[in-house]
Amino acid sequence: MSKGTTSYKIGDQNGLYYLTFSTVEWLDVFTRKRYKDIVVDSLEYCQKEKGLELYSWVLMSNHVHLVVRAKENCQLSDILRDFKKHTSKQIIKSIEEDGESRRDWLLSEMLKAGAVNSKKQTYQLWRNDNHPIELSSNEVINQKTDYIHNNPVLEGVVAKAEDYLYSSAKNYCGEEGLLEVEKF
Repeated sequence: MSKGTTSYKIGDQNGLYYLTFSTVEWLDVFTRKRYKDIVVDSLEYCQKEKGLELYSWVLMSNHVHLVVRAKENCQLSDILRDFKKHTSKQIIKSIEEDGESRRDWLLSEMLKAGAVNSKKQTYQLWRNDNHPIELSSNEVINQKTDYIHNNPVLEGVVAKAEDYLYSSAKNYCGEEGLLEVEKF
């Protein structure tokens, strides 16, 4: 497939990609600050230690959208694998230990997903796919970035994109966001 089309595989490990990954069964895991902060901290770690270049992002209740690339000599697939593995372990541990009111239900759903996963893990938080779309034109990059930033507005969470804390929209409005981003 040509650049900009969806093949659902990361071909160019240093290309610029729009990614979407969601929780199994679209579980609304990210309704608690502690789980959202695990994702944010992990993204920041990947930026500082693993070579992730973050251009735009949003964390919704059950999915994440990113525009990212890996720095030279880094592999985007490896970064994403490590990110998902780490966040899964930390979030599941937090669900088990921190008095989560939905504990039994969330763990039951993740246990069912893990049982049918080809990787034979006990609990599965993230779906296996990332839906990567390689971005090659400024028009598509801008469209994806606008979509990312307006996701919380379209969902009725906030009236203005820059009011949503778990997004790069603040960065694009000249304010400081939770994470540093490379702006286009």
